[in-house]
Amino acid sequence: MTGGRGSVRGAGAARGAWRLPAWTATLTWKSACFIVVMCCSLAAVLGALVHVAVTRQTVATAREKALGKLHDASRSYEAGESLPPESGIDPAGLPSSLRALAVSGHRGTIVADRRGRPVMWAAAPADGRALATSVDYGQSARTISGLDQAIMGSSVLAIGGTLLVGAFAVTRVTRRLHQTATVARRITQGDLDARVGDARTKDPARRQDEVATVAAALDTMAGSLQSKLLSEQRFTADVAHELRTPLTGLQAASELLPEGRPTQLVQERVRTMRQLTEDLLEISRLDSGSEQVETDLHRLAAVAERAVRASGTATEVVVVRDLYVETDRRRLERVLGNLIANAHKHGRAPVVLTVDGPVVTVRDHGDGYPEYLVAHGPQRFRSGAGGGGGVGGGGAGAKGHGLGLTIAVGQAEVLGAGLVFRNAGVEEGGGGAVAVLTLPMPVPGSTPTP
Repeated sequence: MTGGRGSVRGAGAARGAWRLPAWTATLTWKSACFIVVMCCSLAAVLGALVHVAVTRQTVATAREKALGKLHDASRSYEAGESLPPESGIDPAGLPSSLRALAVSGHRGTIVADRRGRPVMWAAAPADGRALATSVDYGQSARTISGLDQAIMGSSVLAIGGTLLVGAFAVTRVTRRLHQTATVARRITQGDLDARVGDARTKDPARRQDEVATVAAALDTMAGSLQSKLLSEQRFTADVAHELRTPLTGLQAASELLPEGRPTQLVQERVRTMRQLTEDLLEISRLDSGSEQVETDLHRLAAVAERAVRASGTATEVVVVRDLYVETDRRRLERVLGNLIANAHKHGRAPVVLTVDGPVVTVRDHGDGYPEYLVAHGPQRFRSGAGGGGGVGGGGAGAKGHGLGLTIAVGQAEVLGAGLVFRNAGVEEGGGGAVAVLTLPMPVPGSTPTP
């Protein structure tokens, strides 16, 4: 019994694993199927109607001819004259059903084969026997067969032509839809200057279809979004810039206060406010896209060690494979410094920075990143604490503004690097947040350290 149930599950899994190809979900494919089905249905209905109508007319003509010949044969029989050709009493080949009908006193006609060719039989009663005659039905049968072939051929041509025209029309629509979707993805990736620019939306006198309406709505949305984001960026930059001067004076004034716990608290808060202001200014520059990269060849391990020394933390540096990279050292140190600071602030020791080729990994041994950060990346002014593992994934209860990792992601994008956040798996010892920075491939001919 166990084996039987396993077979059933295996068959179900096999059926569940089968999927239609991805292209069958496209609008072009669905439209083509719809056109073919509709054309075939229409061709079948029209073909059947034409076939039935022509067949009835052809049969009626042959029947009238056969009955006319039967009438002449009946007159000759009654007058005792010789019967016309293809006529006789109970002739050979007369279908039994028609003979029985004639013997019973009724006239009738039927199409049947006679010596391998189709004929129209007509029979009438004649002294208890059947007087029958026949006319050739071969030409009529060939006419019906030729008509059926013509219907089939014309249907195939009509379906093919309609399919080509329909595919061309649908492809034009889908191409515009794909263009609109591409622009939407570019806007999602941060290219706020992207626009569809459908020609139909530029001419007010030209009627717009649904695709043009969607494209115009997307362009309007992108323009409104760009305007709002630029306004917010200008506001953030202006506020942060205006706060720098009073904060600088406030920090200088705090240095003149007498030593003591209250003075330390004031100085700490002033430093926090000043750092927050500098972070806001840096984010504003990153959002505006005005950052300029100054690249040069640098040994990656040396840059990582320099970032660890600048952080002033007990971070272990592990070099698996070192090499030279072409990057902006200041920005790279900024990214690594933010990752290291975040790991110490929100995670737990030991914090390990690993250099393996163009990949730099920063790992702590705390509770890991929050789910929202792993799924969507860092968000400004959003942080977690406690069991959720803060912004850096520590669970130490420390809170932040979420700007450090946001700046790290922005600077990594400027460098053309990828920055991914994840939590350590069981195979890695379990526990801890892992930030993986992947720099662009090294310059051809660069020399790794010995």
